[in-house]
Amino acid sequence: MATTAQIVTILGGQKTLRRRVSSTVELRETIREGLPYSALEAVMRTLNLSRKEASEILAVPLRTLVRRKQQRKLPLVESDRLYRLASIAARAAEVFGTPERTGRWLRRPNRALGGAAPLALLDTEIGAKHVDQILGRILYGVYS
Repeated sequence: MATTAQIVTILGGQKTLRRRVSSTVELRETIREGLPYSALEAVMRTLNLSRKEASEILAVPLRTLVRRKQQRKLPLVESDRLYRLASIAARAAEVFGTPERTGRWLRRPNRALGGAAPLALLDTEIGAKHVDQILGRILYGVYS
């Protein structure tokens, strides 16, 4: 499991979140209040995601993402989905070491995931858990 600090870094850190977040409780409250749109931009930069890919993962239409940019804040449900993406990205970075390798792994079809790319499964909680399990298996040297 990725640490709170690793997840906060993927979300853009203190500057993006506009507050110091050093515990799970603080992160939960920040998500409840709604993450800033700039946190989504930070995740997109880190993972080299297009707006279309982000739209699909967050299950939010592209036009709604444009509105969110104007509003500068994501609602709770979208913030929670963005947290899920950042959590998996932090875990993958822990396993693969660099953002480039992490991004490649997240996009590459994976036999252990039924041939799907990990990014394609992050639109649901169960898919994210499956990806996290595979990352744990890789981290601990179990064939995946």
